Amino acid sequence: MTHAISSIFGGALLSSVSLVSPHAAELDQFDLVYVPAGIAQVGDSNGDDNEVVENRKIGAFHIMRHEVTNDQFATFVSATGHKTNPEQSGRGYVWWLKWRLVDGADWRHPQGPQSTIEGLGNHPVVQVSARDADAFCAHYGMRLPTDPEWEYAARGSDGRRYPWGNVKFGAAGLRQANAGTIKCCGADGEDGHVRTSPVGRYPMGRSPFGLFDMAGNVWEWTSSTFPGHPEWRTLKGGGWGNDPYCLRAAYRHGNRPVTALDMVGFRCVADVK
Repeated sequence: MTHAISSIFGGALLSSVSLVSPHAAELDQFDLVYVPAGIAQVGDSNGDDNEVVENRKIGAFHIMRHEVTNDQFATFVSATGHKTNPEQSGRGYVWWLKWRLVDGADWRHPQGPQSTIEGLGNHPVVQVSARDADAFCAHYGMRLPTDPEWEYAARGSDGRRYPWGNVKFGAAGLRQANAGTIKCCGADGEDGHVRTSPVGRYPMGRSPFGLFDMAGNVWEWTSSTFPGHPEWRTLKGGGWGNDPYCLRAAYRHGNRPVTALDMVGFRCVADVK
């Protein structure tokens, strides 16, 4: 089976991050959605070997309705002075039919020095590692979702394959997500967005809990390790260049927590007090 993202190595493992107590006004900006406790069916019998079907008990939590945007990440950087992994290393991974390590690629320049996020403030931030995502979430008293939490938020409890149901992406001309129409995995502008799109642009793709872009746009970091590779972090959701197989809610991929790519972002969750 062809996978969307090659596992790219490099760097040390994530160190622990301390959560801070958030102010309600700070969290309001993230449009958190309440996800009640429930029994989630995770996995896919027609998926990869690590997608074992089972029922998991999930506690209640709040999760961002949208992926973290460039504007939101810029506010965080302004407040903290945070330097992302690509800014420290001077390079990030850029996808064009294969992954390339590009000098000068970072969250402000997703495809390298010639690129910009000007005019893309409401697009999801990319070129951020799991370590950078952890730091952002912790600054606001939140955290990354676990793999099972993310999957439950994406598909609910009825075992659907995609956030919108069981209808394959693009069937009958439907456009439920910002994803590729070229065989895995190439950027195309058929939907008006060669790479990322503004968050929340595809209402037909909403999850049962009303979350946007849980399939496509960008892959999302979780706090869970990848099966068989405890040094990796799990990624969920597929991205702008992926085909329907990788958009399934059960599908996962993994990468080192210091790796950053131009098809990977994140969203945060807040625990229920």
